[in-house]
Amino acid sequence: MDRRDTTVGNASATGTLTRGLARFVPSSLARRAVSVDVTTDRAVYDRGDPVAVTVTFENRLPVPVDVPTPAARRWGWTVNGNLEASDERRYTRSQPSTFAFRAGERKQVSFVWHGRLERTDDHESVLPDPGEYEIRAFVATHEGTHRPSDAATIQIR
Repeated sequence: MDRRDTTVGNASATGTLTRGLARFVPSSLARRAVSVDVTTDRAVYDRGDPVAVTVTFENRLPVPVDVPTPAARRWGWTVNGNLEASDERRYTRSQPSTFAFRAGERKQVSFVWHGRLERTDDHESVLPDPGEYEIRAFVATHEGTHRPSDAATIQIR
């Protein structure tokens, strides 16, 4: 295992001096330093099949960076623009936070989308129609700023 591979949210010990360097990296540069990569286990799925998704966030700089976020959510994912495949409004604490990375650090998270869309108007979970769907992951930065993201397109038949 690469020593720089970590899991999102996994706290690790970093030196005070090293962490302190992140304060000198402007937020605009920190946002651009983080790359996002989204992959799925397959390209084509039958309706209702679970979709395994892996998201990798990487700090491409040789110094630590802190990416400010306006709320407790540090990252998120969407299916065709619907946060977590739902049209339901999501609530997170409005307390600002940061998505912190060590120098060159990679954070990886895997999850499974159950292949259904949540609809609040009918309070039901529905199978998506056949077609192309975009699964996007992003760093939850402030509105109007650069938002690191990537997407994978899948086909549902």
